[in-house]
Amino acid sequence: MATLTFKDFKSDQEVRWCPGCGDHAVLAALQRALPKVSQALDYAKERYVVVSGIGCSSRLPYYMDTYGFHSIHGRATAISTGIKVANPWLTVWQACGDGDALAIGGNHFIHAIRRNIDINIILFNNQIYGLTKGQYSPTSKLGAITKTSPYGTVEHPFNPGSLVLGAKGTFFARSLDVELKLNEEIMTAAALHDGCAVMEMLTNCVIFNDGAHRSLSDPELKADNTIVLRQGERMIFGKNREKGLIYDGKKIRVVRIGEGGFTEDDILIHDAHTDNIGIHMALADMKGPDYPVALGVIRDVKDITYDDGVRDQMKAVASKSSIQCVDDLLNSGSTWEVL
Repeated sequence: MATLTFKDFKSDQEVRWCPGCGDHAVLAALQRALPKVSQALDYAKERYVVVSGIGCSSRLPYYMDTYGFHSIHGRATAISTGIKVANPWLTVWQACGDGDALAIGGNHFIHAIRRNIDINIILFNNQIYGLTKGQYSPTSKLGAITKTSPYGTVEHPFNPGSLVLGAKGTFFARSLDVELKLNEEIMTAAALHDGCAVMEMLTNCVIFNDGAHRSLSDPELKADNTIVLRQGERMIFGKNREKGLIYDGKKIRVVRIGEGGFTEDDILIHDAHTDNIGIHMALADMKGPDYPVALGVIRDVKDITYDDGVRDQMKAVASKSSIQCVDDLLNSGSTWEVL
């Protein structure tokens, strides 16, 4: 099989996102990650299909030179599920927004995770409805001023990580649109994961919610306000890597290395593969100002997938069935001869 490159996954369509939109960077990361995935898994280009719902992020299938399906609002996960179960040979990538996936599509989203269907979901989270011009979304911050909340929202937002892990998700990762290299790592890890892989991408909407993630993406603030988790590495962060996370027997705490008797040996080592969902939930829930926001692959564990279960069940039933053709089916059960 010929070696695939970035250009092989780039379509001839003009990218129609606003200049400065964070979606551009996520698209570039995906186009760079898939050649690596193809090489690692020996996948031909024809195995890829990109599915979306409705929203700014849902234009992504047009910009990928793969099979694609632009569905309707909130239903991308249902379409992805059908594609994967009908043709397990395909590798399914889904692009959806925080409104598209977590509001009208919320039930499809959590049940795909619960069933552990082998699809890769890229959740673009800009904390706003961008395509429909600035209404608040399920991830908009409490008190956010938007077109539909002129006096501030009175709703508590979803934390997508908590939602995924609450549904017993087997893979959850989070990143920022500007973290191109980290996003490639996450997407590659998601592709290698056998099961439902959810990647939350914190993206910036320059028109309707500019700077929503500034405290995490600003070069002056990022080192203290985020922590990049990597398998087998200690959870250390800060401009001078002077801070770290420990577990005190009750909860995760932030400590300063070299103070209070804490050394690097006391800092937690990240294990995305542990069955202990509690530690992953605690990491996914972290937020400022008391904690850094966790980026990278937070959870990556193995479990049976829905599509494998369906396939194995069909094989088992077929091997024992007396019905081998349509005639067998029509003549099975109770039959009568009409004179």
